[in-house]
Amino acid sequence: MPTNPLFDLLAARQLAPLRLGGRTLLPIVQGGMGVGVSAHRLAGSVAAHGAVGTISSVDLRRHHPDLLARSRELGPGPEKKRVIDAANLEALQREIAAARKLSQGRGLLAVNVMRAVGEYAPSVRTALEAGIDAVVVGAGLPLDLPELAREHPRALLVPILSDARGVALVVKKWERRQRLPDAIVIEHPGLAGGHLGAAKVDDLRDPRFDFERVIPQTIEFLRSAGIEREVPLIAAGGVRRFEDIARLQSLGAAAVQLGTPFVATEECDADPVFKRVLAEARDEDLVEFVSVAGLPARAVRTPWLERYLQALPRLQATVHAKSRCTLAFDCLAQCGLRDGLIGWGQFCIDRQLAAALRGDLAKGLFFRGTGELPFGRQIASVRQLIERLLTPGVALGTPAAA
Repeated sequence: MPTNPLFDLLAARQLAPLRLGGRTLLPIVQGGMGVGVSAHRLAGSVAAHGAVGTISSVDLRRHHPDLLARSRELGPGPEKKRVIDAANLEALQREIAAARKLSQGRGLLAVNVMRAVGEYAPSVRTALEAGIDAVVVGAGLPLDLPELAREHPRALLVPILSDARGVALVVKKWERRQRLPDAIVIEHPGLAGGHLGAAKVDDLRDPRFDFERVIPQTIEFLRSAGIEREVPLIAAGGVRRFEDIARLQSLGAAAVQLGTPFVATEECDADPVFKRVLAEARDEDLVEFVSVAGLPARAVRTPWLERYLQALPRLQATVHAKSRCTLAFDCLAQCGLRDGLIGWGQFCIDRQLAAALRGDLAKGLFFRGTGELPFGRQIASVRQLIERLLTPGVALGTPAAA
């Protein structure tokens, strides 16, 4: 067992550690949050405490002024796309190196890559070549991930799925490529933030996604396949306190994943306004809508989102494919706005997420999961958050001790 007071606390609370890739870790995974929200500072800090820290690969150049400057004078077109894509891959390399330095070899570092983005494969390859410990893939079925990682057999591969049927599909496809998931994140679309793993908004609270159903069903499938002990499950969505972790471990999960609570930490890479917006939002402030990726999404009702929702009927009535994307860089492989897809969102998601990253309330899209945060509106440290998650009997919203 690692020499770390947090592991003593874990043992005292009778929670099981996460054993992954030959490491013994705290059963806490910081979820990936895109367009710079979870970059090296947050991921490295979480790993430094013995948990799993996650860098999101999407548009990391926004943390690097020199990389942003490379494309500033270029007009829309193939050359600008090439320059921006290269800048984002270089930013990913930098962020992995910086997180590695910050973690000092403790914990585990992952990179989250959305299957739905156009530069998915180059991002996976870049992360692996940079020596990342694990690649986590959501927003689509990563059926080809074993092939992309073939030259990196020691890297851990972790899909994000929402039901046992999806798990069975991925495992069977991967087995044909002589590979198993090293872990599986089971994300509840009715509780998580950002893009959600359901076909439509009305499905978000379908009982088939309940942890009490999905986790035992998944374990039964893994048992029938003879691999139950080889693939730990990580439950994601709505985890806010010790009692959530204990309940999910009792169902058979090995660990939990949290996104929103880690935003409300000092080490989060987003602007302080971003942190405040998420910390102050309540469930009644959240909106569920169809994103430009065609997937349900959950975010805070901000001035921009309010205006967008009011304009949506008019936007949907005039849907048409854009002949040329003015941003011209890696984004979604299919985009409701760019490709003129009826029923999909009609806004530029990167532009709105980038505005949120810098704290722009007038233009930003602020993804958030449901539920009050452990410290309420207070911004705490990563260590304080982990300690709180390992402490039973503390009411949500209770400030940290001075």
